[in-house]
Amino acid sequence: MIPVAFLAVSAMHAQNPDPAQVQQIAERAYIYAYPLVLLQATMAAIPPNHLVHVSAFPDASFRLIVRPNADTLYTNAWIDVSREPMLLHVPDSAGRYYLLQFMDAWTETFADPGKRTTGTSEAWFAITGPGWHGELPPHVTRLDAPTNQVWLLGRTQTNGPSDYDNVHAFQRGMRLVPLSQYPGQDEKSGTVSEVRRPPAGPTPPERVKAMEPIEFFAAFANAMKKSPPHAEDAPMVRDLTRIGIVPGQDFDASKLSPEELVEVKAGVQAAMNHLEVFVSTGAAHKTGWNSFQGELGRYGTNYNARAITARVAIGANPPEDAVYISDSTDAGGQPLNGSMRYRMHFAASQLPPVVAFWSVTGYDKDGYFIANPINRYAIGDRDKLKFNPDGSLDLYIQAQDPGPDGHANWLPSGAGPFNLTMRLYWPKPAVLDGSWRPPAVERVP
Repeated sequence: MIPVAFLAVSAMHAQNPDPAQVQQIAERAYIYAYPLVLLQATMAAIPPNHLVHVSAFPDASFRLIVRPNADTLYTNAWIDVSREPMLLHVPDSAGRYYLLQFMDAWTETFADPGKRTTGTSEAWFAITGPGWHGELPPHVTRLDAPTNQVWLLGRTQTNGPSDYDNVHAFQRGMRLVPLSQYPGQDEKSGTVSEVRRPPAGPTPPERVKAMEPIEFFAAFANAMKKSPPHAEDAPMVRDLTRIGIVPGQDFDASKLSPEELVEVKAGVQAAMNHLEVFVSTGAAHKTGWNSFQGELGRYGTNYNARAITARVAIGANPPEDAVYISDSTDAGGQPLNGSMRYRMHFAASQLPPVVAFWSVTGYDKDGYFIANPINRYAIGDRDKLKFNPDGSLDLYIQAQDPGPDGHANWLPSGAGPFNLTMRLYWPKPAVLDGSWRPPAVERVP
């Protein structure tokens, strides 16, 4: 964390920026602040220190987070460790793939226990806050959180609706208890909730987007009281102080001149426009498949990648756990649209190289599932795919059912603009080093 004394000195000695500098600082400040503000808005409806298990895949009406998956059932928790550590019990998954992604309040992943890293046997994990000193029970793995607010986003492999009961049994074996109440009681173990319906009104990204600049920065300053910047953010913090944003203090816009307020608004608008470019395209700006590979989950001072990921895929995994590759164009560079028909052809030797599993998901222009008559939002290697005689595989991406020969391999696209995300869970080196790429999305007659 950044020392309070340093912040005070920086605030006193910061030079007054000229109008152009105010705009530039405000633009960068918005990008820097966006994940913290968005996560606060997203988690507002979740009670702290309570596991929320999802019982079924979301449908096309789900609007709580953008770009959800249809591969795993989520377990969510908004954990507060300001008073004492919280301990999480995980039952033996009997070899089933699962991942527990722990993120701080800025969406930085600081721990990811699960099958890849810690195995699938029964385990206890302790989430400890910054500067906590104390003793933990034996055989408890300590996870040090950089902030007192922590987001747990758990994912458990789910092989379609027929697998729900098995996953529910695993979810019910989890429990989250304060250190003072360890080990907790079995009857207090996590319960499996129904799929959460989207709250009435705007989605969290829409609510944040609708904030006036002063309102946004006031929310940002308030959030920093509980979740201060990271130590490596010191240069950014120095710039924040030049427009009156000081960690640990309220944001007082009255200290800015009318001219400075105009520049702040212009900077925020430029930052918002920058983020919104990615909403309909995912990560893609170039023809074909593109990714943030190497810049997901753990961002350091790459604030741009962190903000873009929060806007289009909040809670994305680090690449060693899962690689996300997005596409919004066909092989010819034209935007994907449900008025056309498309095919992905995987040669037998070029099937996705993963240890766990893979999928391709379709999203509408806003990053949500596409309503379709068979409620199929993703397709992958756990489906009963029909392979060609030579071992190759064709996926059909279009609005209409391709018929008996292609139905098993059909991913409905809807009628309008759409984009795709391929998820590769526990990818092999060929994915991580970029030597394997998905096939192009080809337009077919």
